[in-house]
Amino acid sequence: MGILNVTPDSFSDGGRFVARDDALRQAEQMIAQGVDIIDIGGESTRPGAPPVPLEEELARVVPVVEALVGTGVPLSIDTYKPEVMRATLAAGADLINDIWGFRRLGALDAVRDTNCGLCVMHMLGEPQTMQRGEIDYADVVAEVRAFLQERVEVLTQAGIARARISVDPGFGFGKATREHNYALLARLSETAPQPRAGEAPFPILAGISRKSMLGAVTGRKTPAERVAASVAAAVCAVERGAAIVRVHDVAETVDALKVWAAVREAELAAR
Repeated sequence: MGILNVTPDSFSDGGRFVARDDALRQAEQMIAQGVDIIDIGGESTRPGAPPVPLEEELARVVPVVEALVGTGVPLSIDTYKPEVMRATLAAGADLINDIWGFRRLGALDAVRDTNCGLCVMHMLGEPQTMQRGEIDYADVVAEVRAFLQERVEVLTQAGIARARISVDPGFGFGKATREHNYALLARLSETAPQPRAGEAPFPILAGISRKSMLGAVTGRKTPAERVAASVAAAVCAVERGAAIVRVHDVAETVDALKVWAAVREAELAAR
């Protein structure tokens, strides 16, 4: 999943793709690099980011969706606003990626009677406050899994097919310490709710790209310096069960995962 932020203030690439033509050129580049899904966001959700007015988010996102809908690459929309969900789905989007886990009033109604995919993320607090004060977990993995399980049950009880749902443990969203984030990565497969008998596991999305948890280990202070660490984290996530990795650096991640897949294939052939 390639990240396309049409925002002026996202933590890594804010301001680069606000103009529609710049966003489309970036999308074309990601497609050429082998992206599988493009995730379009019109509001930054970095820690401390202010909310964006509805009309402004719509003006940023809808024209980009309309321009990309014919490319053949599935389009994901990073939003928690029901109105943006409705407008972008009407424009042809395929997936709604909601940091609030469809908890906002009207979110379930916006997606219930569609065929789009849904990604449910765990977040403690909200972007304006999620990294402030004391954040503690007795067992971060168990608590994240319990939250995702509860949200999955709410969605399915609303009539949404389980096959439409993927889950995201929300790296950096209310996980204030290095230990919280790396416990989630180390035990990533355990964060997904348990499927019912005979049903496929819920796909896990891992969004770690260029985040501060990587800087905490490498000492790289700016997001642009964390490309190598992001690629390593993506490989670690796939090794531990991620079906989707949300990344800024598509070409580098695709290459790394091709090597990982070749090693995996050789390993299986030798058994």
